Amino acid sequence: MITVGRLTFYRETLKPGWQWSKNVKPVVGGESCQRFHVKIFLTGRQRIRMDDGTEMEFGPGDVAIMQPGLDAWVAGDELNVLIELADIVRRLKE
Repeated sequence: MITVGRLTFYRETLKPGWQWSKNVKPVVGGESCQRFHVKIFLTGRQRIRMDDGTEMEFGPGDVAIMQPGLDAWVAGDELNVLIELADIVRRLKE
């Protein structure tokens, strides 16, 4: 984790088979992830499905802005390594 000014970035490594609805939902509850995300993808691929059924896939070099209301999972057999800008919505309101 690194903080630059008021912004905090952290590196996340997700293994093949990881899925929000299987690995996080049992801990936090809810039907889908309700956080706003800004992610920079370094390796591997990640798919998301929004509550409205829209699906997207991201890979190395992609920058994704993800609205609340999604399920996400590692696509393929490669580690999904990314940098996430933490708590961006809260920080922008300060």
